[in-house]
Amino acid sequence: MDNRPRNTAPRWQLATYRIIFDSDTPAGRAFNVVLLVAIGLSVAAVMLESVQKIRAAYGPYLHAVEWFFTALFIFEYLVRLVVVRRPLAYALSWLGIIDFIAAVPTLAALVLTNSRYLLVIRTLRLLRVFRIFKLGHFMGEGEFIVDALKASRFKITVFLTAVFSLVIVIGTLMYVVEGGHHGFTSIPQSVYWAIGTVTMVGDNDTAPGTVLGQALTALLMILGFGIIAVPTGIVTAQMTQGSSSSMPTYKLARCPRCQAEGHRPEAAFCWRCGEKV
Repeated sequence: MDNRPRNTAPRWQLATYRIIFDSDTPAGRAFNVVLLVAIGLSVAAVMLESVQKIRAAYGPYLHAVEWFFTALFIFEYLVRLVVVRRPLAYALSWLGIIDFIAAVPTLAALVLTNSRYLLVIRTLRLLRVFRIFKLGHFMGEGEFIVDALKASRFKITVFLTAVFSLVIVIGTLMYVVEGGHHGFTSIPQSVYWAIGTVTMVGDNDTAPGTVLGQALTALLMILGFGIIAVPTGIVTAQMTQGSSSSMPTYKLARCPRCQAEGHRPEAAFCWRCGEKV
């Protein structure tokens, strides 16, 4: 839904909307590039503050930088609400929600300690780079992968259920075989070990000490190779099938502004926002 202000709106509102939301103009492109740089700098400041030596030497400065960018993003968010035609629609959109939560962690830090480190959520705003630099066609490729995952979800669910049952059974057997020794102090701990073994992550603090336990471990390791490969094969097969049938639909007309699909081949304008396609 087009949320640009009406033509009868004040000139300052129309001009501000074009700068903030339209990246096709030089001013809009420059604004969005500056916004991306500010996002990157704010995230870098938060990450540096988490390093103890840097925090001890430059903590107050980094904290001031963090609050500066927070105030900047709050102001930008409020301006966006003012210039759009439907503020609530923008606030509830996924971009609006991301813009809002970009400032929440710093404000929440006034109550909850260390919550400001969640400001790395701001990196999600870097997704605007697809719109700013005309990379919208990559979104279609992303949707192709998502569709393949959706089509494979039932097969993967059944497979993961079987794997979950397997690690519970083997974890319980290891607890019984090892008799609570060598780190297998409980069934949950043994199941945790089984999950780490089957995923090739491992657990250095837990290792079987009996011959039967070592045999079960070897069996679980061998099964791990196949368990890791099966979901990949399922998704790959679905993507291969989709590339010959459904993928061409992503090459059809797609709106460069709102990324709307479903245009007829002869369509000249977007059915959603009116942009030329």
